[in-house]
Amino acid sequence: MAKTQYYGTGRRKSSVARVRLIPGTGNVTVNGKPLDDYLAMEIVKREVKRPFEIAGCEGKFDVIATVTGGGYTGQAGALRHGISRALCEVDRDAYRAPLKAAGFLTRDSRMKERKKYGLKKARRASQFSKR
Repeated sequence: MAKTQYYGTGRRKSSVARVRLIPGTGNVTVNGKPLDDYLAMEIVKREVKRPFEIAGCEGKFDVIATVTGGGYTGQAGALRHGISRALCEVDRDAYRAPLKAAGFLTRDSRMKERKKYGLKKARRASQFSKR
């Protein structure tokens, strides 16, 4: 007996989250661990669950996610983006407008700037000396 599953891919900086939403009780599993064990900071955990609050569907879906790359803040942002996209697959008419207004469907495209040759970092040059 196959359950209905909804998929969403979220990205932020160099993090990529593949998210599956399954109708359930609100459990969030990231890389095989519960959310509380995977992410330490309470603010970051709250950020991951915000799409459910804004859409008004807390406790209706279980989240199973695989996240790679980046740090914990980037991964949390990727999770938020993936959950928002998956919620739009569930019911586009009901969930898209509030999530779009909150800015959760917009991919945060800020990335680390690449290092250029002749410089020490992306923009940092060696110190100028007249003599």
